[in-house]
Amino acid sequence: MAQSLADIPAVERRAILSAFGSLLITLAALAVFSWLAAHVLTSNTQHFDIYIREFIHAHAPTWGTPWMLRITMLGNWYIILAETIVLLGILLALRRRQDARLLAVTMFGAGMLDSVLKLLIRRVRPIAYFGFPAPDTYSFPSGHALVTLCFVGFVAGLITQSIERRWVRGLIWAVAGVLVALIGLSRVYLGVHYPSDIVAGYAAGLAWMSAVGVVAAREQRAREKKREVARAR
Repeated sequence: MAQSLADIPAVERRAILSAFGSLLITLAALAVFSWLAAHVLTSNTQHFDIYIREFIHAHAPTWGTPWMLRITMLGNWYIILAETIVLLGILLALRRRQDARLLAVTMFGAGMLDSVLKLLIRRVRPIAYFGFPAPDTYSFPSGHALVTLCFVGFVAGLITQSIERRWVRGLIWAVAGVLVALIGLSRVYLGVHYPSDIVAGYAAGLAWMSAVGVVAAREQRAREKKREVARAR
């Protein structure tokens, strides 16, 4: 007889619901990215992108540029790489091998995904503002947005998984969200990306993180079943 959701143990039920939620997020993020990519390839986002770029540039305060230069550095690949290596070392030292493996898969996959998508779409970067040196890579999607979302999201998830108070978890995720949003804004502010590049980077990063979350949830469920079988013997 088929087992109803109410008959499943609470821990396993949460894992199933978490995996289902991650799958829905993955599909929604993929839909957003696909829609944007299709419109970028046909230049349908050009009017929107140019309007937002020029609006932000026209209203850029003189004191904002130094801050945006600092903020955008937080998403540079060598900064994220260094932080990933340090966090990986900490997790391994704490013998949290599963978290370390998950971090390695998340960040390596994010970097590969960014490179592959850039080569597939091949969108030329806009002319940068303030004399900021534009990267040599393609523009769509934004690597800063994609990789930063994955790293900051992973760290926020790592911190909040052991915190019981909802308001503390909410605060940590809010801070993470603001940081990711500011890094994305800094790329448009400095003129090295179109707004649609940033949104696509977030969508791709969210899809990748959610997909990894689905696999991780399945593995966690399999480990719990093994422990239950071992205890029953």
